[in-house]
Amino acid sequence: MAEANDDYPAHMHTYEAFNKLVLFAALFVVLVLVSMALGLLANVPVLALLFAIGGTVALIVAAAVTG
Repeated sequence: MAEANDDYPAHMHTYEAFNKLVLFAALFVVLVLVSMALGLLANVPVLALLFAIGGTVALIVAAAVTG
């Protein structure tokens, strides 16, 4: 039987980083869908553009700060 490596902290770090990446991607998809709904369905393209740009910047800053 192979010797057990003590890689648990490394695995936890990778798992948490992957979880943060998946959360960022999911939130970005929701942000894009909401911006498209505002621009196309609600006919408020300026607000949709501002929301998309501001939301993207907020997501990037939040990902950098919590990292």
